[in-house]
Amino acid sequence: MRAVRFERFGPPEVLGVGSVPEPHAGPGEVRIAVRTAGVSPVDLALRAGDSPSRDGLALPHVPGVDAAGVIDEVGPGVTGFTVGDAVFGAVDVARLGGASARFAVLAFWAAKPDAWSWEEAGAAATGVETATRALDLLGLTGEQDTTLLIDGASGGVGSIAVQLAAARGARVLATGRPASHAFLTSLGATPVAYGPGLAERVHALGIPRIDRALDVAGKGSLDELVALTGSPDSVVTLADFTGPGRGVRLSLGRYGGQPDGCHGLAFAAEQAVRGRFRVPVQAVFPADRAAEAHAAVATGPRRGKTVLDLTTLASGA
Repeated sequence: MRAVRFERFGPPEVLGVGSVPEPHAGPGEVRIAVRTAGVSPVDLALRAGDSPSRDGLALPHVPGVDAAGVIDEVGPGVTGFTVGDAVFGAVDVARLGGASARFAVLAFWAAKPDAWSWEEAGAAATGVETATRALDLLGLTGEQDTTLLIDGASGGVGSIAVQLAAARGARVLATGRPASHAFLTSLGATPVAYGPGLAERVHALGIPRIDRALDVAGKGSLDELVALTGSPDSVVTLADFTGPGRGVRLSLGRYGGQPDGCHGLAFAAEQAVRGRFRVPVQAVFPADRAAEAHAAVATGPRRGKTVLDLTTLASGA
């Protein structure tokens, strides 16, 4: 089958379209004819050879963890889904990729909401899982009046976390560059300028308290976030590995930030059906421009996810 792949580690230009063996669904899995696949920072690190997982990577490698498409194989033990169903989800994290191809095997998935475009669906799964796991760690159950501050909220995970937190009933403050403030407001958050001096800017808004904080950016804000919430137990980071030394919980999942399971996908899809959740997509590139997509993710600024349109792989274009 045809796929986006790289045969050596290096800059985005090592990516190209070529042939790789066709995968098949195993127990508890489905295979999809891929329509779209998200581009994530983990894909860039693997391609560049900067990831600790590079030593276990067989080349050529097909990048991509998130994907959306139509089921064409159902593995043993799968119930509730059949060939022809439109779904979104992610590959088995142990494979470290495989989504940016004509066919991909999903380890967890949910039905694609009609309200989403294929581009949104292809960008959704790992961001939803990562954000859901972090919000669970913070104890945002929707049963209490909670103010949550998300630091670094305009990217793929942050923009999803804003909406899922609001869906749980939290009041959300979200940091970002001034150019992103209108975007953050559209997601349902109160925007705050990004960077040092965060506590002063939050207090200037007249907000009486910050109950919880989520660090998505990993840019050294943990001490301020702890001071704002009053306790390291009220802070979770997705990106700052110094967190545990400060008593802050680090949420990485089993495989360095990649998903543990289908946690949260059905809830996100339900919110989408109700018109309360969308997946921000910054840019869409065809398969033969995958190098440009990787370069775009590397340079930022990010306002949502970058996506590959893989429909041309079906025709061999």
